[in-house]
Amino acid sequence: MTDARPTSYSRVSLGIIASSTESNLLGNVHGGDIMKLADSTAGAVAYRHSGGPAVTAAMDEMTFLAPVHVGDIIKTYSQVNWAGTSSMEIGVRVEAQPWGDASDEPVHVASAYFVFVAIDPDGHPRPVPRLATETPDDVRREREAEIRRAHRLARKAEIDRGREG
Repeated sequence: MTDARPTSYSRVSLGIIASSTESNLLGNVHGGDIMKLADSTAGAVAYRHSGGPAVTAAMDEMTFLAPVHVGDIIKTYSQVNWAGTSSMEIGVRVEAQPWGDASDEPVHVASAYFVFVAIDPDGHPRPVPRLATETPDDVRREREAEIRRAHRLARKAEIDRGREG
């Protein structure tokens, strides 16, 4: 596929109000529920960018920066950071804000990087559009995604070498 899609084409934001069903034993929102919301947001971005089904191949990194409380409004913001032949890195930013006070600034509570692979009806990888960056921030995200990709590939190669010998 040779056509490029701009970063703005597939951006997605989702939001929920955290309830007690998402709480852990400490009364905070369980990290796994935040991961699931981030993965769902990234999946929507991957589907939009690739023009069809895409599956989570890896979660490169998820960093939790602050707790999320029951009753907080949780918002995710996501976009394609990098696109290869059939895979894409999708970045997700998670913010939380108390539901009852709009004057409180949202808090950046987590960030994650997912790798998605576009698939055809038989479950095989299919080509994805190139990524057309639009802003200096998009260019920075793409460069950083390339670094993470290089580290993923080097880590895999080193592990494979260790298993062979």
